[in-house]
Amino acid sequence: MTTRYTKDHEWIRLDGEVATVGISEHAQSALGDIFYVELPEIGRKVEKGGEAAVVESVKAASDVYAPVGGQVVAVNESLDGSPATINEDAEGKGWFFRLKLDDPGQLDELMSAEDYQAYLATLE
Repeated sequence: MTTRYTKDHEWIRLDGEVATVGISEHAQSALGDIFYVELPEIGRKVEKGGEAAVVESVKAASDVYAPVGGQVVAVNESLDGSPATINEDAEGKGWFFRLKLDDPGQLDELMSAEDYQAYLATLE
C-alpha cells in the first residue's frame, strides 16, 4: 500500500478499489491543536483538487482537498468526538474519509513519500 501526497499536504493510500485520505504530519504540525473537523457526506462526489472537508485548529481553519476524484464511501466518525486524533496520528487513525476512485491513474500525478519530503525541504 503506497502513500501519495499533494502540495496541499493531503495524503492518500489506496487499498483495493478504495483510498483513504487525510492530512500529513507536516500539516497537522503546522495547524497546531485541532479542535473541529467537518467531514464530507457519504455518497458525495468530489473532484480532484476540490474542497472535501474542513479542519479547524487553534491557529487556523483550513480546507482539505480531494487528492483525486471519486465518491465518498466512508468518513472517520470517531473524529467528531475526538478531533485531536489527527494531531496524535495524522497518517493513521486520524484519517478523514475514504473514496471510491473515478480514475486510479490520477494517483500517478501525486508525489511519493520521498518526493513529498523533498518538496517540504523547499518550503523551509
